[in-house]
Amino acid sequence: RIVMATVKGDVHDIGKNIVGVVLGCNNYEVIDLGVMVPCEQILDTALEREAHLIGLSGLITPSLDEMVHVAREMKRRGLELPLLIGGATTSRQHTAVKIAPEYEPPTVHVLDASRAVGVVSDLLDAGRRGPFAAQNRADQEQLRETYGGRRERALLPYPVARERRLALDWRAEDLPEPAFLGRRLLAEAPLAEIARYIDWTFFFLAWELKGKFPKILEHPRYGAAARELYENGRALLEEILGTRTIRGAGVYGFWPANRQGDDVVLWADPRRSAEVARFPMLRQQRDPGAGKPTLSLADFVAPVESGLVDHVGAFAVTAGIGADELAARYERDHDDYHAIMVKALADRLAEAFAEWLHERVRREWGYGGDEALGLEDLLRERYRGIRPAYGYPACPDHTEKWRLFELLEAPEAGVTLTEHCAMVPAASVSGLYFAHPQARYFTVGKIDRDQVADYAARKGMSVAEVERWLRPNLGYEPEAPGA
Repeated sequence: RIVMATVKGDVHDIGKNIVGVVLGCNNYEVIDLGVMVPCEQILDTALEREAHLIGLSGLITPSLDEMVHVAREMKRRGLELPLLIGGATTSRQHTAVKIAPEYEPPTVHVLDASRAVGVVSDLLDAGRRGPFAAQNRADQEQLRETYGGRRERALLPYPVARERRLALDWRAEDLPEPAFLGRRLLAEAPLAEIARYIDWTFFFLAWELKGKFPKILEHPRYGAAARELYENGRALLEEILGTRTIRGAGVYGFWPANRQGDDVVLWADPRRSAEVARFPMLRQQRDPGAGKPTLSLADFVAPVESGLVDHVGAFAVTAGIGADELAARYERDHDDYHAIMVKALADRLAEAFAEWLHERVRREWGYGGDEALGLEDLLRERYRGIRPAYGYPACPDHTEKWRLFELLEAPEAGVTLTEHCAMVPAASVSGLYFAHPQARYFTVGKIDRDQVADYAARKGMSVAEVERWLRPNLGYEPEAPGA
């Protein structure tokens, strides 16, 4: 008997649900508590139902800290159940370095549903549990040693990293002016049109079928399963579009902008009469090598001292309005397959919505009107401009979503945030638009104390709070509370 839950503050559950179905099909009793489940409820349920294991899932990076909290509480309450960790942002390394040291019984990272049955079977077998747990501890100790060695690599002092920013030749002709300023609401998204932008490769990945679409349909090992899944997915999509049981909505806009230090400042008008938002950005501190810049998203916006007025865009879209209700309807009919598929299709529609809107934005911004790109070109991002999302490598701080959603008045489009900055509905995408020809995606990577202190001051937050939200990016071990 296993208690499973997506941890507090997180709303993503496709992977967890698939794991639950696989375990159920192998005669394990799964008690699925759903999403945004507080630690106390998870542990109380495990004790009340006499569970044999606990499984935690999460997608956004703040969930990693919540999993550490659950492990500590399991130790405090004297539990001895194996703890399984899974989800897109989790990893063997994070489990070994951050979670396992907080809880002595086996704490195991489970990569995907195909491994779950074997792991659970080993942990529950009296003869295999000991050797499995010993090997797991040894592997995790090795990962901790490797991680410690990596942390010893020196980072550039933050002032030096700022000096090595990307140097661009700022010209007025590289700064197109959008067709309008401010925000616009898309109260009813044309999902039938947006569906043509779906990247089906990631639909199959949700079901742990790895391969590029459409080649995956002819895969010698699981092509038949992929074809059946694709056929069922297309049929359900057509039904959803025809009955409008799932809706989409969004909001986006453009604002005059400039860089000030490592902040991106949005102005009320081209005269820069008032500041409407300020987005602090992080900068790479790992030395990229001679002649290479240490990047920040702020580098792609004209500095205020240039005398030029640049522009930055922002967006929040969802294709998940009604998705949870439709999935629940299937669950009531004990149809887990279609319940999971609804959420997988909603995720794909949300990403397609973001791609469709970005194409529209490039035209309205005045630099994408002559594009002649097919779907493959769009999916490979063979266009000018980027749309980085908070929580991803170039801007890993989820808390900036609060500022973004306030700017966009995103709740009017039906998109809100949990306390851990997960978007609701789960099938939602948000971020910023940068239009400079040299704008590109990158990874901030590890950052040091000096940048964290500067960033915290710019955000008006304490260093400890910033460290909590950016823990996966810290190139040092923060002081314990009260130290």
